[in-house]
Amino acid sequence: MTYGIFILGTAGSGKSLLTASLSEWLSRKGENAVTLNLDPGVVRLPYKPDVDVRDYVSIKELMDAYGLGPNGALLLASDLIVDKISDINREIEELNPTYVIVDTPGQMELFAFRVSGPLIAKELAMEQKMVIYLFDAPFCSNPFNYVSNIFLSAAVFLRFMLPQLNVLNKVDLVSEKTVKKILEWSSVPGTLQSAFNLQPESEMYILTKDLFNALSRLRLDFSLIACSAKNYGNFVNLHASIQRVLTRGEEETI
Repeated sequence: MTYGIFILGTAGSGKSLLTASLSEWLSRKGENAVTLNLDPGVVRLPYKPDVDVRDYVSIKELMDAYGLGPNGALLLASDLIVDKISDINREIEELNPTYVIVDTPGQMELFAFRVSGPLIAKELAMEQKMVIYLFDAPFCSNPFNYVSNIFLSAAVFLRFMLPQLNVLNKVDLVSEKTVKKILEWSSVPGTLQSAFNLQPESEMYILTKDLFNALSRLRLDFSLIACSAKNYGNFVNLHASIQRVLTRGEEETI
């Protein structure tokens, strides 16, 4: 069986570094893990992709051929990748991996919020798939920012409808106290409500509080696994959580 793990998150949340670190971690455990880069516009990566979409789609060539700017070329490239799925699948099958760690575009909307993204995820030849959605720890230290990430996480789940694990990444950049606070927000909604109550009332306060209350009624699980892709912090628990998600079969969760 081949497992596909799609790494999604906002720009700067550490997707590529987690791809590199998770692949290395699994390989050290004796697993056959390969990396797939789906970002056609990335210039540098902290790993050498085993399968690279840039071998099939060139941003520079699209800009020259169609007179596009960088953003327009990225949008076109994200759609053209669909036509290259059979070639990408052939490369993956030749490697015969147990895990495929899929590094998605830095600009999350190119993959998550275009028609091509879920189609690519569906057509990639992996028997079982999941999403890891990254919460950026420094960004989420503010309760308003944390709630905005909850909404993005929920939107990603609704777009892909795959088992999903929410991960608090970059914990090495904040204090242990901050990490504990964010984890409590994710597991005990009352603590987040208390954090809101400490904020001065404003339009943002009222809107964010009401939106969170509405989302809470959906009874989705937004609990977080904390980790650091930089120093492999808490990767033992991250690995265990991934295993639990992947062995749930076709059950949809978040």
